[in-house]
Amino acid sequence: MRIETNGFFDLQVNGFAGVDFNDPTNTHTSLEHATEAMRRTGVTRYLATLITSSFERFAKCARLLATSEDPAIAGIHMEGPYISPEDGARGAHQRAHVVQASIEDFKRRQGAANGRIILVTVAPEVPGALELIGYLVEQNIRVAIGHTAATPDEIRAGISAGATLSTHLGNGCAQLLPRHPNLIWEQLAADELWMSLIVDGHHLPPATVKSMVRAKGADRSLLVTDATAAAGCPPGNYLLGGVEVKLSASGRVAVPGAPNLAGSSLAMNSAVGNAVSFTGLELGEVLPMASTLPAAYLGMTTSGRVIADWDEERYALRINAMVDC
Repeated sequence: MRIETNGFFDLQVNGFAGVDFNDPTNTHTSLEHATEAMRRTGVTRYLATLITSSFERFAKCARLLATSEDPAIAGIHMEGPYISPEDGARGAHQRAHVVQASIEDFKRRQGAANGRIILVTVAPEVPGALELIGYLVEQNIRVAIGHTAATPDEIRAGISAGATLSTHLGNGCAQLLPRHPNLIWEQLAADELWMSLIVDGHHLPPATVKSMVRAKGADRSLLVTDATAAAGCPPGNYLLGGVEVKLSASGRVAVPGAPNLAGSSLAMNSAVGNAVSFTGLELGEVLPMASTLPAAYLGMTTSGRVIADWDEERYALRINAMVDC
C-alpha cells in the first residue's frame, strides 16, 4: 500500500551511518553524511544527542552541531551528565563524567552549544536536579526524566518541578526493580508526562510496549531510535562517546561483555513497523508517534513529506521518496 505522511522527527539520535555525534573529530561533512542517511529512513528533523562526557568533549561536539546550517538538526538533546551514577540506571554512560546537577554547569554547556540545547534528560534524585529543572523550564527548555534510580516520591518531585517527558521509558534503570511501587509505574501513571520508547525488540519486549502504550495513550507516546553510529551499518565494532560498542547480527548494540544495551541500530521506519506489530494499532495511529507528536512536544513542526510502501503482512515500511524537505 502506497502512503504519504509527515516527515519523521526523532528526539534522540546519538549518531548514524558510522558517525558518532559524540566524537569531537567530526566535521560538517560527517554530519551531512549521517543526516542524509537518516533522510533515507524518513527522518527529516531530529535532535542530535550528546551523552555524558567531560565538558571539553561535550563542548567540541556541541560547537560543531551548533554551527551546522542543516535545518534537519532541530537542536541538541543533552542526555546527562546529571544522571544516576548507579550501575544499570547509568547505562553505557561513563561514571567518571557523571556530575551533580548545576545551573552554572548547564549555562556553561549551553554557551558552548550556542543556545541549541532544547531538551535535557536528568535524574530527578541527583543533588541540584530540582533547582536545575525549574531553571530549564523558565528558559523554555524541555526536561525529561531518565537514567534514574529515583523513588516514586522523587519522580513526583521532578514532575512538580517541571519535567514533562520520560526518556526511553523502561530502560536507563536498574535491571531489577520492586514489583510496586517503582519508577516505571510512577511515570506511566503521571498524566503530566509524555513518554518515549525504543521499539527495536531489544530494549523492550512486544508485550511491554503494548502495555505501556495502552497505559499512557498513543497521543502521549513518542517513538525514538536512540540510534548510534552502528545504525545503518553492518555488524561490527563502533564508538559511542569514546566507548567501544558492538553491533550483533541480531541488531543489538552493547558494550562487549556488559549486560546493558548501549543505544541502538534502529531506523525510524523500522520503529514504526515494529510499533504497529507490537501494539496492534493501525498504521495511521502509529505514524504520528514518529512525526507530529514529537514535534508538538517540542512546540515545533515536522518538515517535508514521506512517500513509502507499507507491507502489512511483514509490518515493513519502505521509504520511496522525500518531498519538500
